[in-house]
Amino acid sequence: MPPASTEAPTTVGASAAPSPDSPLLAPGVTGYRRMSFALFAAGVAAFALLYSTQALLPAVSADFAVTAGQASWTVSAATGALALCVLPLSALSERFGRSRMMTVSLTIAVVVGMLVPFAPDLGWLVALRAVQGAALAGLPASAMAYLAEEVRPKALVAAIGLFVAGNSIGGMSGRVLTGWVAQAWGWRAALAAVGLLAVLCAVVFRLLLPRARHFTPGSLSPRALAWTVRGHLADPLLCRLYAIGALFMTVFGAVYTVIGYRLVEEPFSLPQGIVGSVFLVYLVGTASSAAAGKLVARAGRRGALYLAVATTAAGLLLSLADVLAAVLLGLVLITAGFFAGHAVASSSVSRTAKTGRAQASALYQSAYYLGSSAGGTLGAVAFHAGGWEATVVLSLLAVLGVVSITLYGTRCARARRQLVPAAAQR
Repeated sequence: MPPASTEAPTTVGASAAPSPDSPLLAPGVTGYRRMSFALFAAGVAAFALLYSTQALLPAVSADFAVTAGQASWTVSAATGALALCVLPLSALSERFGRSRMMTVSLTIAVVVGMLVPFAPDLGWLVALRAVQGAALAGLPASAMAYLAEEVRPKALVAAIGLFVAGNSIGGMSGRVLTGWVAQAWGWRAALAAVGLLAVLCAVVFRLLLPRARHFTPGSLSPRALAWTVRGHLADPLLCRLYAIGALFMTVFGAVYTVIGYRLVEEPFSLPQGIVGSVFLVYLVGTASSAAAGKLVARAGRRGALYLAVATTAAGLLLSLADVLAAVLLGLVLITAGFFAGHAVASSSVSRTAKTGRAQASALYQSAYYLGSSAGGTLGAVAFHAGGWEATVVLSLLAVLGVVSITLYGTRCARARRQLVPAAAQR
């Protein structure tokens, strides 16, 4: 009787080998520029919708007579739902295709975005935002997998950096737009304006995205999916990258959820439009994420992470000053450090996972947005309990976590390098 098979189930989402007439995309290859603009537009729409209420939290709190912690759920519900749904939707993308999943997700999110301004109370607003976040879950992991399959490995960090840059532009434009529209016509009109922006971006995305040439449909078998996920979670490097993404986003979620409350209060007392314009510092994130590839080439992945961490920590400490210029410079440093770190960590996930790339990216996105949800809520609670200083302490603890994980990874890498020569001498 033959022995029982110990082979893994069919791997979810194995990529097809590139055919000679379908070269992988890279700068100079036909379709690369269209792909870059398409995913840039998708990133703009996703972040503009996902964080559309963040700059409006003081206005939402005043209108519904709720605390900062309660209002923060309009952000945390969206990011939390995205974190919970990104893995199952990434599995669907393995069967039905990355392009189709991204299109459906963005379409549903845009439709819900046009309903959000009509929410009658906070409960309905939080519920609609949760649905919106769940819909958007099909976009990020599918986009990362699409890039990993369609782009040359040497160009992958730069391509993902452009997608992340679209995220930063979306986050910035959504917040700036909502700030000024809310000051003139109220927060509901501001949310409607973000919805219209997302519609435009969705149309651009669908028109420009090149057809996937290197995708092979995978299985929807729960057993195969569980096997793939278990394999990713058993990989120490992937787990460290997931934790780094979550901790970076905890900082970012805490800072940008609370900063609006700080700036409308003494000693700054800024109007809503000016508070929204503060998010122009997202342009720094656009530059730092797009430059992540060059940074990795010069300093290595761990070196780039150390630089991102140091920049973020310096920004947090600088933001403690009760001087507007110092606070703004602090936000610039926090934003630059966060987006650089996120681009490096997310591209490392796509590079590390050889199979089931959508699931690997989905697990990263789950950790990333759980960090955002936790950071937004805990940051608001900390601010209510101890002011901006408490929010900064919470964020610095998360930064310390990133440093600890990166140092541990460096030690593990050195230990492996020492073992290889020793084994070769035997």
